[in-house]
Amino acid sequence: MLGSPELEVSMSDSNPPLLQRPVAELVELMTRKQLSPVELMEETLARIDGYDGALNAVVALGNRESLLEAARDARERYEKSEARSLEGIPLGVKDLEDAVGFATTFGSVPFKDHVPERDSVQVERLKAAGAIVVGKTNTPEFGATAITKNLLFGVSRNPWDLERSPGGSSGGTAAAIAGGILPMGTASDGGGSIRLPAAMTGCYGFKGSYGRVPNEGAGLWTMDDTAVRGPLTRTVEDAAIHLDATVGPHPLDPNSLPHPGVSYRHLLEELPSGLRIGFSLDLGYAVVQRDVGEVVYDAARVFEEMGHHFEELKGGPPFLGSDWGVVGALEGYAKLHKKLPEHESEFGRGFIKGVLEGSKLTPERWARMKERREELNVWCAETFERYDLLLTPTLPYDPPLAKGPFPAETEGRRQHPAGVASFTIPFNLSWHPAASVRAGFSEAGLPVGLQIVGPRHRDELVLQASRAFERARPWADHWPDVEPNPS
Repeated sequence: MLGSPELEVSMSDSNPPLLQRPVAELVELMTRKQLSPVELMEETLARIDGYDGALNAVVALGNRESLLEAARDARERYEKSEARSLEGIPLGVKDLEDAVGFATTFGSVPFKDHVPERDSVQVERLKAAGAIVVGKTNTPEFGATAITKNLLFGVSRNPWDLERSPGGSSGGTAAAIAGGILPMGTASDGGGSIRLPAAMTGCYGFKGSYGRVPNEGAGLWTMDDTAVRGPLTRTVEDAAIHLDATVGPHPLDPNSLPHPGVSYRHLLEELPSGLRIGFSLDLGYAVVQRDVGEVVYDAARVFEEMGHHFEELKGGPPFLGSDWGVVGALEGYAKLHKKLPEHESEFGRGFIKGVLEGSKLTPERWARMKERREELNVWCAETFERYDLLLTPTLPYDPPLAKGPFPAETEGRRQHPAGVASFTIPFNLSWHPAASVRAGFSEAGLPVGLQIVGPRHRDELVLQASRAFERARPWADHWPDVEPNPS
């Protein structure tokens, strides 16, 4: 949104503002009649109006009277004891995802008037659980990078440090949640776009097994078979509530998985004992900032303190950063080439450069990508024969500057192409569930993420491990305070 107020971080943990509280707590307050959905909606709109200027997280807002009317309907459901699991919770929708009543712009000027006719499945199911869509959250153009900025809406900023990015591509959602602007938002992850913003803003981000949340209706940009929809939240419990409302098959998504038949929320406290935990600081190739690595290693050892078997891995899979880029470039060119003759100058320069690379790809290059992806799958199969969970850093360094670029070097060593996603890309390509938890803070005072990866289709195990870590190293009572927009 407009404006550029200063922002300061307060380390006070007492009496958190309403929108710094978890969704689970907000629902409980409304169930007990200690909070009205109307009050919650009014506070949300006031926070967006008064505090989002620095963050630029919310880029479209619904009609106020319609939102308040929806909140009054939610209040009536609570009064009749008919409330659903997310009744009255204000929801931001990432601007790569369709929500009726809002343009889905993909952060791209040529699509500024692209208005969908139906909700994505994720949004449809969250609304069916009682959530109220209040607006859209910012994203880089077509979600193609890990810094949230675009020519249509501008730069989003990190509530922990305005000079830094909240990540991408779910950066608007991450900034809104960490900054206390929204209680809940949607996210998606094709190469780290849930986990990286979660790590950069100290939130919890969960990328489920491929197909866990159906992809139908998610728009033009799905990164072939690597992108998933899912939660980016304050707490692990909030993520489980989100998943309970959204998982299960959909007839228009042939890759959607059967319903797990259980409530993830109800299983959170049931982490098995004696797990075999593998840890890698670099997966054999990543270049990691020293203090970030130290924070992650210390956090990973928490599982050993819990009584699990902890072992450090040597080596790792091939890094498929450039191969992952092949997927995006080919799909991007295939889906956008008809727009190029008339609109090429309206796309961001970096984005369109990548799209045009798709026109140069050969069948041989595609085949090589598939071969390397199979090498990754073999490594993953062997790794999860030996270990129940794999732990790594989420992000190899501090959040980059809000306008970029990504660092070319770290600790005097050259970064790989797509180095920001060194730890996240592999598990999009392999379809494994993975999450980012807040591990601590770097020497610069910025959040650091620990990634927890589980066997394919063992989403509940990743959630349980995340919850166990959250209990051992609580983070949900420590958030930055955003200063109000200047009057």
